[in-house]
Amino acid sequence: MNRFMSAEHDFTSTIASLAPPKESNEKLLPGGIYVLVAAMAGSIISRNRNILLRLATPIVTGVTTAHYVVPRTTQNVGNLVWSYEEKYPVVRDNHLRITEGVRHFVETGKAHSQMGLAMAEERVQGVREAVEDWVKKGR
Repeated sequence: MNRFMSAEHDFTSTIASLAPPKESNEKLLPGGIYVLVAAMAGSIISRNRNILLRLATPIVTGVTTAHYVVPRTTQNVGNLVWSYEEKYPVVRDNHLRITEGVRHFVETGKAHSQMGLAMAEERVQGVREAVEDWVKKGR
């Protein structure tokens, strides 16, 4: 009987540790509803696509919304998942590798967008100078 009571206590304390602190003013009920609606919207968006996209889109939209709407709770859930992943080195290493790959992808995207913006500004400047030259010459 003590084993079951201990298991129940561990479970309830784990669930209670996921809740945000009171001073964060994070409301779980509307936030949870927003996350579910976003996940359903992701499912609707990808309904006529291939199976991998139909699986990934609701998860991505739900997790992204959770990071925005209930950030403390999402961080607590992430910490709990990480504590379970640390027990299995293969899973932990794959998680770290994927996280680093995504971070590199995002940083590369930011760098390319900045380069594209700089190129566009140069082209606009060149066109502006050409038009000003035409106006000065009276064409």
